Amino acid sequence: MRHVFADTGYWIAILNPRDQLHDRAKSESARLRQERVILVTTEMILVEFANYYAERGAWFRQQAALAIQSIQREPNLRLVEQTRVLFRNALVLYHSRLDKKWSFTDCASILVMQDYKIDAILAHDIHFEQAGFTTLLRG
Repeated sequence: MRHVFADTGYWIAILNPRDQLHDRAKSESARLRQERVILVTTEMILVEFANYYAERGAWFRQQAALAIQSIQREPNLRLVEQTRVLFRNALVLYHSRLDKKWSFTDCASILVMQDYKIDAILAHDIHFEQAGFTTLLRG
């Protein structure tokens, strides 16, 4: 079964109908559901997602918390835990690519995608294209 990684920007766009990527994220979600694709995301991604909505008011905070709870229960989604090993390896990648503007979370995501042999990501972030992945929310 095919796996696709879900980045922070995807979750943000799914939750917020005013987000510029909302329609694209929804259509990609529907397409991937039809293909029976398993989504993969990480606890670090969900931390970024919650942090994004932290100062946007009580409604968005509540919706973000409910979304995370739903994601945790989703049977067609693999939630990768933030382990000490993943943290350490992400730091090694982060430190080894000083020429890039990859975030620490991006580095952890890249490692997870490599582990799961994932080639596509629900993201708009050019950093993932730099790392050799297909970004499904660009272009």
